[in-house]
Amino acid sequence: MKIYSWNVNGIRAVNKKGLWDPFIAAEQPDIICLQEIKAKPEQIDITLGAYTAFWFSAEKPGYSGTAILSKHKPLQAVNGFPAHIIDTYKVTGDTYGNPNQEGRVIAAEFDKFWVVTVYTPNAKDDLSRIPLRQQHWDPAFLAYCQELEASKPVVFCGDLNVAHTEDDLANPKPNRGKKGFTDEERGGFQAFVDAGFVDTLRLFKQGNGHYSWWSHFAKARERNVGWRIDYFMVSAALRSKVSAAAIHADVFGSDHCPVSVTLDI
Repeated sequence: MKIYSWNVNGIRAVNKKGLWDPFIAAEQPDIICLQEIKAKPEQIDITLGAYTAFWFSAEKPGYSGTAILSKHKPLQAVNGFPAHIIDTYKVTGDTYGNPNQEGRVIAAEFDKFWVVTVYTPNAKDDLSRIPLRQQHWDPAFLAYCQELEASKPVVFCGDLNVAHTEDDLANPKPNRGKKGFTDEERGGFQAFVDAGFVDTLRLFKQGNGHYSWWSHFAKARERNVGWRIDYFMVSAALRSKVSAAAIHADVFGSDHCPVSVTLDI
């Protein structure tokens, strides 16, 4: 089973560029997880074909939002954190708004596992959203994945807006302490690893040079001066089922490229 994740930075923009259908035709994913769809369901006219789509749009127009498209209809799809997770971790928002109204998490239950996609809040250039990330969002997302894991193994993916290690960005030294590479954000990611979740790409690729996001400036993508902030993580119980994990830097349409995992399941 091939599962893809892609921060499309606007699903309508990707489709308008004529790049959605070629992506589907070339990659043939079984499940597609999307972030930053930036549209309401009624505004999206991509070709679905064999896919059943589950959209979770932000209340704010043209902003954020996630989706799961699947050839295998899930048992259920759940939008957002459950109320008790929101209450326990006080995920109530900040001056930028309420992340629970931004369409950031979808979980889909299949026969043998859960698939969860996430668009993690950006820390902002002035790091003003670090408190939200460190004290509320990251702990809440981990707790939610662990809660789902109590029933079935979990595959979670998406734009986590953090480079975990120095190998996950081209220029670690000048970016240390800046958004996406603060100790707080990296610690939030490490908590997933400490809880037993496996970074699937690192089962197959080591070292640097493997990036999923590039700035629009200075031909960064052409020079591969990028960051790895898009991930597939799996429960330890699924580690032996992971037969491949990849970054698809040859797929264009967004400032992010798709990432994928293949499960023998």
